[in-house]
Order: sequence, then structure tokens, then C-alpha cells
Amino acid sequence: MRVDNIPAFYPSHTLPTQKLELAFLEEMMKYIVPQTSAGEFSGGVGEEQFSSFLSREYAVTLSNRLNLGLEAPRNA
Repeated sequence: MRVDNIPAFYPSHTLPTQKLELAFLEEMMKYIVPQTSAGEFSGGVGEEQFSSFLSREYAVTLSNRLNLGLEAPRNA
């Protein structure tokens, strides 16, 4: 069985500046997203373990919508 056109799990960013923007936004999301709370209505261990995936998805969405201007100007 041959499988063609397997989509990437995360969108591929070919330019180093796009990778830098994604890494910056992902790190920024760690501090913006509310931290897990202890208690009966918290997400528990699962919330702690999977919060990084949510932060990454937020960063991917923001990087697709925002341009932080990290690209070097091109000489014409």
C-alpha cells in the first residue's frame, strides 16, 4: 500500500525568520496563557502535559496572521 501526499503535522516554515517568529511566539504564549490551577475542577496532569501543544498551536495561528518584521530588507 502506497500513501502519497502525507500532510505535515505542523506547517513547514521554510525561512529561518519564520522559524524564529514561531519560536518567539511559542515562548511568549507560555507566559500569556493562564497557568494550570490546583483543585477539583482543574485539568490535572493531562492539562500540564498537553498545555505545550496548545501553546504551539496558538503560536502557529499567530505566526500565520502576524508579521513581526524579522525579515532582513532586500536590496533591490
